[in-house]
Order: sequence, then C-alpha cells, then structure tokens
Amino acid sequence: MNADQRIRGIGMTSARTRDRLVRRLREQGITDELVLAQVRNVPRHLFMDEAMASRAYEDTALPIGHGQTISQPYVVALMTQALLEDGKPAKVLEIGSGCGYQTAILSSLVGKLFAIERLASLQVRARQTLASLNMLGIRMRVGDGWQGWPTQAPFDGILVAAAPETVPEALLHQLADGGRLIIPVGGRASQELIKITRKGSNFEKRSLGSVRFVPLIGGSDG
Repeated sequence: MNADQRIRGIGMTSARTRDRLVRRLREQGITDELVLAQVRNVPRHLFMDEAMASRAYEDTALPIGHGQTISQPYVVALMTQALLEDGKPAKVLEIGSGCGYQTAILSSLVGKLFAIERLASLQVRARQTLASLNMLGIRMRVGDGWQGWPTQAPFDGILVAAAPETVPEALLHQLADGGRLIIPVGGRASQELIKITRKGSNFEKRSLGSVRFVPLIGGSDG
C-alpha cells in the first residue's frame, strides 16, 4: 500500500466510514462545516497503532499508550467548534497534544499553531505523523502544560486536552483580550468542559457539557 492509499484508507478506514462518523457528529449538534470537513479529511487511523486502526472512525476515545488516549471525535469536534465560533483565531496554543490528532484537526482552521505535550515519545510520533501529512509550520515542544507557553503569549485561543481539577492561572494570563480557553475541569469522577472568554480583566465562563479526559499532569519527561 502506497502513502496515498494509507491516507485514504480502505475497509474500516475508508471514506464511507468517515462519512458515517460525520453524519453522527451532525446528529449530535456539530454544525460547523469546516470542522466537519476536517473530521472527514484527517486520517485518524494514522494517529494510532495499526492494531486499533479498524476502530479509528468509531465515535469513541481509544488508547495510544503511556496511559493516554486519542480523544473521542465528537469531543474533538465540539472543542474545535467552540474555539472557532467567535471567528478564526490568529494564534492558538494546544496543551496535551498527544498523538497529534487534535493538532491535525486545528492545523488548517487557525493561524499560527503551538502545541505542548508532556511525553516526549508521544510528541516524536506526532511530529512524524503530521510531517507525513505535509502539516508543517506547527511549533511543538515537550513541556509542562500547566505553565502554558509564556514566551509566545498572548494567544487568541488555548485548547486543553487533559483535565486539571482547577483552571491553571497561567493559562488565563496567557489569553489575549477576547481570547478563549476551552478546557475540561474536574477529577476522575466528574469533569465539565468549559469555555472561558477573556473580556479585559474579566473572564466569562460557559459550560459545554460533561466529558471525561485523562488528568492534566504537571512537569514533563523531556
């Protein structure tokens, strides 16, 4: 199978199974056509082990090793839609980039994209997969997501793909005026996905529903 065939997929990774997933996301309330197009076009099966590829277009989170998961497509779409609903953000920080799937979804929907991952081995794999898809120009580093990326702040959008028990103050301070933070908050038993929008010195919060993410852990192995 050549590279183009790997990207297009066959059988359970084919266009037909991707279209089925997109229909399901529409039924669940995802309305942004740009987001839905990215879900259809980004080959999710390439961001996981080959043994799991046949399940890539199920609407479920799947393990990617190291106690981490590739997020459920609905949640990826929901977070991306919430990030974009106030207009295309010029500069976005993704925290907990993992295998790079959410990064790939964001890549053509935002301006400059920065991504932090705590686990160096996951980021190496993400870089390789993104490069194989010609998704270039993404600034990536291994680091502590709790601290954000202060030398590149402020950001018009910050998307966090792991759950702290409380919102990290550093991330609020790194939002530009009008910027939005999409983040799951809570412990293992109960988490809420929230959107926080900065309005000057004030922060407006809106709930996007219940979710389940791996915890946001401080530090890094890099």
